Amino acid sequence: MKISYNWLKQFINIDWDSQKMSELLTDLGLEVEGITAFESVKGGLEGVVVGHVLSCEQHSNADRLKLTSVDIGLPSPVQIICGAPNVAKGQKVPVATIGTKLYTPEGEAWTIKKGKIRGEESHGMICAEDELGLGKSHDGIMVLDEALLPGTPCAEIFEVENDEIFEIGLTPNRADAMSHFGVARDIKAGLQQKEITKELITPSTSHYNIDSRALKIDVDVQDNDLAPRYCGVTLSNLIVQPSPDWLKNRLNAIGITPKNNIVDATNYVLHELGQPLHAFDANKIKGGKIVVKTLPKGTKFTTLDGLERELHEEDLMICDAEKPMCIAGVFGGLHSGVTEHTTSIFLESAYFNPVSIRKSAKRHGLNTDASFRFERGIDIENVEYSLKRAALLIKEIAGGDITSEIVDLYPNKREDFEVFLAFEKINKLIGQEIPQDTIKSILASLDIKVKNVTETGMGLSVPSYRVDVQRQVDVIEEILRVYGYNNIAFGQKLNASIATTNAFEDHKIQYAIGNLLAAKGYYEILTNSLSSPNYNDLLEGALGERTPVQMINPLSGDLSVLRKTSLFSALEAASYNINRKRQNLKFFEFGKTYHAANDERIEEKYLSILLTGATNEASWTEATKKTGFFQLKSIVETILLKLGIVNTVADTHDVHLFSEGLRITKNQKELVSFGVVKQSILKSFDIKQEILFADFKWDTILKAIQKKEVLFTEIPKYPTVKRDLALLLNEEVTFKDVLELAFKTERKMLKEVNLFDVYQGKNLPEGKKSYAVSFTLQDNKGTLTDKQIDKVMTKITQTYERELEATLR
Repeated sequence: MKISYNWLKQFINIDWDSQKMSELLTDLGLEVEGITAFESVKGGLEGVVVGHVLSCEQHSNADRLKLTSVDIGLPSPVQIICGAPNVAKGQKVPVATIGTKLYTPEGEAWTIKKGKIRGEESHGMICAEDELGLGKSHDGIMVLDEALLPGTPCAEIFEVENDEIFEIGLTPNRADAMSHFGVARDIKAGLQQKEITKELITPSTSHYNIDSRALKIDVDVQDNDLAPRYCGVTLSNLIVQPSPDWLKNRLNAIGITPKNNIVDATNYVLHELGQPLHAFDANKIKGGKIVVKTLPKGTKFTTLDGLERELHEEDLMICDAEKPMCIAGVFGGLHSGVTEHTTSIFLESAYFNPVSIRKSAKRHGLNTDASFRFERGIDIENVEYSLKRAALLIKEIAGGDITSEIVDLYPNKREDFEVFLAFEKINKLIGQEIPQDTIKSILASLDIKVKNVTETGMGLSVPSYRVDVQRQVDVIEEILRVYGYNNIAFGQKLNASIATTNAFEDHKIQYAIGNLLAAKGYYEILTNSLSSPNYNDLLEGALGERTPVQMINPLSGDLSVLRKTSLFSALEAASYNINRKRQNLKFFEFGKTYHAANDERIEEKYLSILLTGATNEASWTEATKKTGFFQLKSIVETILLKLGIVNTVADTHDVHLFSEGLRITKNQKELVSFGVVKQSILKSFDIKQEILFADFKWDTILKAIQKKEVLFTEIPKYPTVKRDLALLLNEEVTFKDVLELAFKTERKMLKEVNLFDVYQGKNLPEGKKSYAVSFTLQDNKGTLTDKQIDKVMTKITQTYERELEATLR
């Protein structure tokens, strides 16, 4: 938010420099993020003086140039060559002297230099108004008042205003400070705490009076919850024209482009007092009536920016007897506003429901100065006063008369909010005792009235403009920011309490698994939870009856739904990197997916892992090796083992997103599905290399580890023994079958089974394959003998022959 220092000084008389004032504002909670200089004329007309044209003769070598001798207040006149058709002897003109910087309309600077034109020297430039930034005309040079003395700085003549602008980072709760008057009110409170008493100068409306009752416009508010207060008045016989320079300077200083005197007056009061206003051309109000109401869904309405919008049934509209004219508190209509032909207006000042305005603004993608204030809550008691202030200002700069009574529809008057403030609570939250007299003084400076005082606390009445002060802690925050955070002393000791925590809390488990993956070379990514609706076509029913959650006000069509799966956002990240020559990727992400099912909206946590490219970079010591399915399977199993989840079941059921994949479950609940992503999906992301992806159901995993039992055994004293078998098996037999049968056959001494070679092809019968399997045996009670080893291996071999039709090679 931009605040003009000169404008502030209209409300509070103070001569502090801007740096000192910025420190006070920041201490008061209105953080000043920057200070910029403003000049009503770029460059401030520095170096531009009044010149007296002593002579004007035709240039001997140019038909369109004049050779002038100009007195600019120096001991001797200077020669200046001028091409303006209206330059003449005896004129008083603005002269840019050598070294002066002038500016183009785009703000680019250029310097006046001594020059030579067609053989004659020129020592400056006689200027037109557009060259000085004083207007747009370039028909000829400016001719000044004959009474001016040569050498007089033009900055004194044209009253160039220099200002300093505070850029304030306003927090959303400080609706009371969304105006120059509101900021001045805070400054007064801050100065009072420093024992500097300043009067707050309020714009007077005491001379407001009705000139006639010639133009009456009725108002009908159909929903007092959406428009708790609505005021209006008419003004007639107005002349719409450019605003006076002082008003233009005020608006330009804070980045508002002046339009005409009527619109500028409403913008001025908006930034002066924080009350949005709107001026309707009274001649365009059909039926002489204003109706504040909602309209049916789908009603067409064209706003000031020329866009035709479809209204929502909850949008509050300002209408006449026939048509909508304005989205209340948000944006005006194209065909009801003030134009250069306007002679009479209906001036609106109202309080609209903040929630309703925020929803309408978001629905239509609009963010105006008016909606910014209405959304946060303005002062309902300031509505009529601001209307009078604006009406008087319009009369001052546009002429005309006030031609109706003020319509003020305020059926349910709001009382000031009451809060009880306990002294003990103040000391406890602040950590330091503040004298009661100081507290009362601060509250008085903030217009918070003390209604009663007891031994334990005070009963307070909070003014209507402080919509954010509703609780005891809010009042304490107000006391503290005015008292000064810097005035709170540091304690000599630090008090802390020991928190009871659960070892299985989500963030702790995420941290542990994140560290595990990072140690293995994975990078954590954070992707957008908004997704494209087109991705749903790629799922091909993979997620059952889940329907996407649609955004009411999407940023764009490509970001209009919440993601149903983490796969597509991970593929977007992979595609982005692959397109930038980073083909070897190892990603992981913790996040949420969203869907609707059975009239419910459901959020589910996930951990996703993406692998692609090579397992290692090219090196002279070893060739690169392509990342494969079993690298992904290994990391999945490592994570489950780290979490202590064992005795799981793997199957290929419901892995529709993968061309080949597995699903791991425990107690019939899916923990993770993983595999090679289908080429049909990768094609939509323009990815040509193989992508491996794993999707952990994090909520299910968190529930599974809550039941984890810690098991331990003593470290064995006796050695292990390894034996190998070369098995000829049918093609359909899996290593899982070999593994399970081995442990089923020998539970006591068999510790590990490992597949270290697979062969299919030449010299093997058709439909057969060869597995080379190692078996690790160990007895915790003694060293194994050959007899014991042979017995175990014979038993395992016979089981394979019987159950798997295996033969030894």
